[in-house]
Amino acid sequence: MSWVLRGPAQRFEPREWFAGPEVVELALTGEIGAVRYVEPRALVCTAPRVAVRSGPEAAAEASSELLFGEGFEIVEVKAGFALGRSLHDRYIGWAPFDALALPGAEPTHRITARRAPVFAAASIKAAVMIELPFAARVAGVMEGDFLALAGSGFVHRRHIEGAPASRFAAAALFADAPYLWGGRSPDGVDCSGLVQQALAAEGIALRRDTDLQVAMGEPVKFAAREAGDLVFWPGHVGLLMEGDLLCHANAHWMRVVTEPLADVIARLPDTSEPTVRRFS
Repeated sequence: MSWVLRGPAQRFEPREWFAGPEVVELALTGEIGAVRYVEPRALVCTAPRVAVRSGPEAAAEASSELLFGEGFEIVEVKAGFALGRSLHDRYIGWAPFDALALPGAEPTHRITARRAPVFAAASIKAAVMIELPFAARVAGVMEGDFLALAGSGFVHRRHIEGAPASRFAAAALFADAPYLWGGRSPDGVDCSGLVQQALAAEGIALRRDTDLQVAMGEPVKFAAREAGDLVFWPGHVGLLMEGDLLCHANAHWMRVVTEPLADVIARLPDTSEPTVRRFS
C-alpha cells in the first residue's frame, strides 16, 4: 500500500505524473511518501496506432493514442494492459501490452505522408504489410528509393521526405479526417490531438488535453488574434487560419473541417469570448 502527502502531491498533474495513490515514480522520492517507488521502463509502440485508455480493459474510454515508433514508459501490467506514459507529451494511460516492445534502433525518419504503405520488398508492386500514419517514427537505411526498415519492410522515400514545414501544412494533412476521441492521426483525430500534431511540425511540443494546452503559450486578446493562434473554448480548441477561418476536429461535423470562426462561435452554446494563445 502507498500513501500520499496531500500538500506536495497537488503539484503533480495526475495525467502526467505517476503520483499515487497506488503508483509513485522514483523521481518523486522526497516529494511524495510511498511504501514502494517504481522506475518507469521505456518501451516503444509496434502497432501502426493504438488507443491509450483510462483503464486496463478494451472497453475503457480512449484518452489518447500511440503511433508506431513512439516511446511509452510503463510502471505496471494488468490484464494484458500496461500503465505507462507517452514520451512525446508525458500523458498517462493504459495501452495493450502486446502492442509494445523493447526499444530497438533509434528512429531515423518520420512518416510525412498522410498514410504510408510498408511494402514487403523494395517495390511499389510488392505486398503491403501494414500502413503507418503520419508522424509515425521509423528506423532504417536508404536503399535506392526505399527506406529499408530495421526488422522488415520498406517505405518509399516519398513518404518520409517533404515534412510539412508549418502548422498550416501539417493541419492540411488532416483535412476531412474522421473525428475520433483520443485520436492523433489522419485515420481519426480529436481537437487537441490535431493542434498537437500541427504545432509539432514546427518543433512545438503541446500537452495532450485542451485544459493543459490553454495554460501554455502567450495569451492574446481575442480582437488581436492572428492566423496561427490557437482558439480555445472549454473542452475544445482549433487552429486559426488565414481569413479568420478555424481548422478543427469537432463532433458537430464528426470530422476535421475549416470553416469561418464566426460560424463556430454562433453554433457553440458557450457565449463567452474564446481564449486565444499564441505559440511561436
